[in-house]
Amino acid sequence: MKIGLVGYQGSGKSTLFHWLTGVAPDPASAHSGQSAMAPIPDDRIAKLCEIYHPKKVTQAALEIVDTPGLSRTHEGNAQRLALIREAGCLVFVVPGFDRDDPLADMRGFDEDLILADMEIVSGRIARIEESLKKPIARAEREPLEHELKTLRLVLAAMESGKPLREAEMTDEQRKATRAFRLFSEKPRLVIVNTADDEQQPERFTAASTPEQPVLAVPVGLELELSKLSPEERAEFQREMGVGGADRDQLIRTLLDASNQITFFTAGEKEVRTWLLRRGGTALEAADGIHSDLARGFIRAEVICAADLIRLGSEREVKAHHLVRQEPKDYVVRDDDILLIRFSV
Repeated sequence: MKIGLVGYQGSGKSTLFHWLTGVAPDPASAHSGQSAMAPIPDDRIAKLCEIYHPKKVTQAALEIVDTPGLSRTHEGNAQRLALIREAGCLVFVVPGFDRDDPLADMRGFDEDLILADMEIVSGRIARIEESLKKPIARAEREPLEHELKTLRLVLAAMESGKPLREAEMTDEQRKATRAFRLFSEKPRLVIVNTADDEQQPERFTAASTPEQPVLAVPVGLELELSKLSPEERAEFQREMGVGGADRDQLIRTLLDASNQITFFTAGEKEVRTWLLRRGGTALEAADGIHSDLARGFIRAEVICAADLIRLGSEREVKAHHLVRQEPKDYVVRDDDILLIRFSV
């Protein structure tokens, strides 16, 4: 799962990238973007390891992509944003210092995203119109005419200045745009990069909505604090009364914002967490582990991690009749440990 960090030049976006991933920004990548993995923290992993004593432990991770800084003139921004067209979630980083206007930056981002999306949709419309000028069979013409009609409606919605996530679109219209991975349909999170001594973060988070959560974080300070030992960090925060943002919690928030959950596979060979879209089925989870498991899927044996940790062993879980047999359309939950039964 890719998480795209976007921000105007000087927003602190690359500092956030450094804090989340532990990888310092590479100046050579300033114009091409940079990516690194951020393992998803999970306290349950250590407890499962105490039960299974596995030879290997693997944590699921988010791929954090730091894009080139955007221009406030909007020039060239569509090209810069193309680097994260496949991202599952966008994180807007906006400065929140004395004279900065985070709300204006947020509106500017929406404008940049809509312009980039309009470029994609307009290009497809032009190609369809060109194709329809040629003599083609009716079986080919009708689907193209239908797609053209649908995309013109989508383009009109974007031209009104409203992000597609807020527009009233039919399932058919959303299906027509799905392959384009439009920015204005993606889930997003806003991080206001505040001053180190910010005393009223709520003045920024008041703009938070379920569709666009807003967090206030002194990113530069948190990066510096992350370099200290836990004892030094706690002492500094206590003396100065600053800091306190939780990096691990922020990564979990990014996971939630991107509509992903984690599930487990566990045994003596390996304890591992896997990513799955929220609402994903056991068959999709099996396919994420290995395509052979999905092709030969028989059933999923499911244990709740909380039950296993509480009881201490699979034997006790089975004795309490807490192992479930689930079909391929079972909707996987965040606390599930899966064992996929399949035929070769």
